[in-house]
Amino acid sequence: MGKRVAVYGVILGLYVVLSSVFTLAEAAGHGKAAEKKTGILLVAFGSSKPEAQVAFDNIDRMVNEKFKGIPVRWAYTSHIIRKKLAKQGILLDSPEVAVAKMIDENFTHVAVQSLHTIIGYEYDDLRHTVDAFKIMGAFDNIILGEPLLAAQEDMARAVDAVLATIPPDRKKRDAVLLMGHGSHHPANAFYAALMFQVQLKDPNIYIGTVEGFPEIDLIKSWLQDKNIKKAYLMPFMSVAGDHARKDMAGPEEDSWLSVLTKAGIECVPVLKGTAEYDEYVNIWVSHIEKSLAHF
Repeated sequence: MGKRVAVYGVILGLYVVLSSVFTLAEAAGHGKAAEKKTGILLVAFGSSKPEAQVAFDNIDRMVNEKFKGIPVRWAYTSHIIRKKLAKQGILLDSPEVAVAKMIDENFTHVAVQSLHTIIGYEYDDLRHTVDAFKIMGAFDNIILGEPLLAAQEDMARAVDAVLATIPPDRKKRDAVLLMGHGSHHPANAFYAALMFQVQLKDPNIYIGTVEGFPEIDLIKSWLQDKNIKKAYLMPFMSVAGDHARKDMAGPEEDSWLSVLTKAGIECVPVLKGTAEYDEYVNIWVSHIEKSLAHF
């Protein structure tokens, strides 16, 4: 709640400042319509791990290739990540500041694209930010694109992406476990729903979460029931950051690797985030395409 109040405080402050700017600009321009200028703002939770940057680089490359000539900006929602990166001399804006800068750059149409996996709390906060700028009338149009999983069409494409990115050495008898972040948000149900649809095509693929349902102990029991002895562990997050390297593949006794190894299941971690695979990035790109179609 405190975080949300702080976000609204920032937006309110921007509103006061920008309202004055708009008034002066309108007076100077005598009401002339601004020349259309379209931009894309990519918004991720962020990561301070250098190894994870390859995932964001892949998204940036694919978005710039698909939408040539449209400027692309970035923002991270995590204050902690932005603070860590700033100490390394890497400056990333919050979504509020990034959008405000796009006003200053005279953008008239902005496609804000969430790079989250589900419509969770982070996405809700981003939606509130975009809605606030809509109310301000700062742009002719500003639209928020949905995250990776938002509709059945996305689910079907995600199933195909999961199947297409399974390690080539994996045998049908081996399990594949995808680790999602998870949430107490109702949208956490997308993980179990996706697993159901994936298992219609491959019953030995499982999708669990760090902070939601299904949990690793439940998945472990399913593997034991099937007497599965080998499992590939893959992140179902855009980047292979801390969760993938610690909660999934780390040496801690409660990591997925440790829990399953202790149960006699050989584990093969694959430290690649979903955004490193074009099959997943294409889903986010299609959401940007839908937003731009409204401009």
